[in-house]
Amino acid sequence: MLDFAIFAVTFVIILVGAVLYLYPSSRRASGIPGLNPTDEKDGNLQDIVNRGSLHEFLVSLHQEFGSVASFWFGGRPVVSLGSVDQLQQHINPNRTTDSFETMLKSLLGYQSGMGGGANETMIRKKVYESAINNTLKNNFPLVLKVVEELVGKWKSFPDAQHTPLCAHLLGLAMKTVTQLALGERFKDDTEVISFRKNHDAIWSEIGKGYLDGSLEKSSSRKGHYEKALSEMESVLLSVAKERKAQRKQTVFVDTLFQSSLTERQIMEDCMVFTLAGCVITANLCIWALHFLSTSEEVQDKLYQELEDILGSDPVSLDKIPKLKYCQQVLNETVRTAKLTPVAARLQEVEGKVDQHVIPKETLVIYALGVVLQDSDTWSTPYRFDPDRFEEESARKSFCLLGFSGNQTCPELRFAYTVATVLLSTLVRQLKLHKLKGQVMEVRSELVSTPKDETWITVSRRS
Repeated sequence: MLDFAIFAVTFVIILVGAVLYLYPSSRRASGIPGLNPTDEKDGNLQDIVNRGSLHEFLVSLHQEFGSVASFWFGGRPVVSLGSVDQLQQHINPNRTTDSFETMLKSLLGYQSGMGGGANETMIRKKVYESAINNTLKNNFPLVLKVVEELVGKWKSFPDAQHTPLCAHLLGLAMKTVTQLALGERFKDDTEVISFRKNHDAIWSEIGKGYLDGSLEKSSSRKGHYEKALSEMESVLLSVAKERKAQRKQTVFVDTLFQSSLTERQIMEDCMVFTLAGCVITANLCIWALHFLSTSEEVQDKLYQELEDILGSDPVSLDKIPKLKYCQQVLNETVRTAKLTPVAARLQEVEGKVDQHVIPKETLVIYALGVVLQDSDTWSTPYRFDPDRFEEESARKSFCLLGFSGNQTCPELRFAYTVATVLLSTLVRQLKLHKLKGQVMEVRSELVSTPKDETWITVSRRS
């Protein structure tokens, strides 16, 4: 998983676990330029809420104070980094833990295996990554089957029929992730629907309720969240026991049983994969098809690559690395959509960025959404242009941010694989068309998601 970059949820998680609500004795975070706390108890929390999202708050913060800036959450000083150079300086000495997994588990109240030292952390991380990789290898035909069912459904639509991307692609992600993570029990649509209900309840509160404090102020919402979390955990534990008794070795949970993890740890890893895997896979696919629908030229170029490399054959795992332009399309989707606009970690040891000293245990924000649309790093940053990734400088910057290369988190690799199967199947059979007059608004919380349902139309390729 990314050591520093995937999911804005990492910020929220650190918030919940680390905020001390003590009034700061210093008015600046180690002398780093930034905002004074506007409230004795909450620091700059209300400023974040007023901006509408943490991402929008960070955009304004870095516009005013530069690429290294500070603010307060409660009594805790926070440092935000808003350029590739500063992020590179900070991450290189701080690769010892996995911020996303550690902090997501902290928010969920999971403590098992979190204090066992660096070696145990690395072993568990490798087990988790290996489980996802093996699951994709063992179940790639299932991914292809689920995608082909969706494309077949779209082919049956009249040319003028409006197709809802969010509804269909979240369904695709749910079916794919649950079956690959937990097995054939989730071939049953009623199981998937029940899973989705609890998944949505948990994820929506992680994304919103913890950030603005509203969850703690509503006993009914908190009760709903805790009930959904309890039900989800019960389902995951039940599935794990069933799979262990059956001694199967085909899906994610089966691979975990081959390690020395406890039953509780296996349930926790299943929770992380299913929560994160569904959301990032769905939104990567949603944004990719939306952007493709806006450019016939990009669709045609992708179609030609698919024809040249795949011909009439379905895509296979060994052919995916050859689809260079498809990779560029997905990279540019992540960048243009600011798919994961914010991440964070706690400073483990005293560090330094430029001339600024960052004390141990400081909360450090990675303002990825700011960096992904920084005009100093990307030419015409608001334009969807997959060709930009033909340039070595663009690929290097993307890799430094953790969105490609060896440091890419396994959930994002999983999402790229599903999205590649979707694009390679869909684009060879259908053309995508944007609806006239549709305006896309983005909700930048944990993952950049369309605020409302996104519609396109499709037509058969002649």
